[in-house]
Amino acid sequence: MSQPENARGSTVERAEGEVVDLCRELIRIDTSNYGDHSGPGERAAAEYVAEKLAEVGLEPEVFEAHPGRASTVARIEGEDSSRPALLIHGHLDVVPANAADWTHDPFSGEVADGCVWGRGAVDMKDMDAMTLAVVRERLRTGRKPPRDVVLAFLADEEAGGLYGARHLVDTRPELFEGVTEAIGEVGGFSFTVNEDVRLYLIETAQKGMHWMRLTVDGTAGHGSMTNRDNAITELSEAVARLGRHEFPVRLTKSVRGFLDELGDALGVELDPEDMDATLARLGGIAKIIGATLRNTANPTMLGSGYKVNVIPGQATAHVDGRFLPGHEEEFLADLDRILGPRVTRSDVHADKALETTFDGALVEAMSTALKAEDPIARAVPYCLSGGTDAKSFDNLGIRCFGFAPLQLPPELDFAGMFHGVDERVPVAGLQFGVRVLDRFLDAC
Repeated sequence: MSQPENARGSTVERAEGEVVDLCRELIRIDTSNYGDHSGPGERAAAEYVAEKLAEVGLEPEVFEAHPGRASTVARIEGEDSSRPALLIHGHLDVVPANAADWTHDPFSGEVADGCVWGRGAVDMKDMDAMTLAVVRERLRTGRKPPRDVVLAFLADEEAGGLYGARHLVDTRPELFEGVTEAIGEVGGFSFTVNEDVRLYLIETAQKGMHWMRLTVDGTAGHGSMTNRDNAITELSEAVARLGRHEFPVRLTKSVRGFLDELGDALGVELDPEDMDATLARLGGIAKIIGATLRNTANPTMLGSGYKVNVIPGQATAHVDGRFLPGHEEEFLADLDRILGPRVTRSDVHADKALETTFDGALVEAMSTALKAEDPIARAVPYCLSGGTDAKSFDNLGIRCFGFAPLQLPPELDFAGMFHGVDERVPVAGLQFGVRVLDRFLDAC
C-alpha cells in the first residue's frame, strides 16, 4: 500500500542520500573472482549486506557453498503474502582489476567527476546498493511492498554462479518458495534517442553459452625437422577461421522488438539486411546490441608446447561461444563445420539461452515507474549478449527480467564499463535508480 507522494518523497530522499555510501562501501570490499578460488571470496561482502538488512529488522541468512564463497538471502513480508512473491537478485563478486591501469584505484570507491568509480560500479554493486538503500528506508518507515519480496545477494556470478545462485537453487529451493518473477542486472538503463525520447532497455532474453576447449593431436618431434602433422599449425588455422567467421543475422523476438521500438523512436524503418547502419545510430550501446544479432564465438586462450625446439604432440585453445535463444543446434553445427574434423571440442561450461515476453503486470510496473521519474522514458525489450544468474532461477520456473534502472548521460560508454578499465556509475544515475525502484516496488 503506497504512501502519499509527499510522505514518500521524504523517505526516498533519505535513500538517495544513503545509496552512494553503500555503493562505495561495497566497492571497497574486494570480491574479485578469478574462477579458481584464489581470490578473496564474497564472505565479507555477504556479511556486510546481512548486517545492513538486520539493522532494519530482517533476518538474513548467509550461505557458504565453499570456504569464502558466500551469499545472503532474506525475505520481506508483503501486504498480501498470499500473492506470488518477487525476487530481487544481485551478485557480490566482481572480475579482477589491475590498479595500475585505472585513473582511480578500482577498490577505493572514489567519487570524482560526478561518478562513483571502482570495480563493480556497474557490474553490479550499483544495483546491490540501490536495493539495500530502498529496502532499508522502506523498512525503517514501515512501508511494506504489496507482496513478499525475496532478496538474494549472490556469490560467483562472474564464473557461472555454481557457488552462488546455482548452489542455492539446487540445495535450498525453499528459499524461493512462491516466487514467480524476478529482476536482476543489465536492464533498465537508458539510451537517449533525442530530446523527446529516451529508451530504457529491459532485458527479456539472454544468449546461451558454450565455453569450450579445442584440442588437436599431432605428431611430436624435433623442432628442426619438417613436420606435416604439426598440432599447433592445424589448431591455429582452425582458430583463425573461427575467429574471422561472421555468423548470419538471426532476429529473435526480443531483438526484433527492440529494433521496432528504435525505428519508431527514430521515425525510420530499419533494414534488417543493413545492421551496420542501425548499429551506427546506437553509440555506447552498439556493442551490447550488435552482439545479439547473431551467434558469436571468440577465441580467448591458446596453449601448447614446453620447449622451443620441441614440436608438441597436442595443442589447445579456449573459445567463448554464445548462441541466441532457439539457435543452439545451428550454432554447434556451424562450429563443427568451421573447425573441421581434426579439432575436438569439449565444453568447459555450458548454459542455456533464455527469453520471455515483454508483457504483463511486472513490465507495466517497470514502465510506469520509469515514466514517473522521466517523462520521456519508453521501456523497450532487448536481449543480453552475456548471461546472468537468471539462468539458475529459470530452473525454478521463475520469469526473469533485467531491471537495474539507471539514467545515463548520452556520452557515457556504458558497454565499456562492464569488465573494463575505469568502471564508474554516475551519482545521479544511482539516485534515479533508487527513485524508480521505490516506485516499482509500490506498483508490483
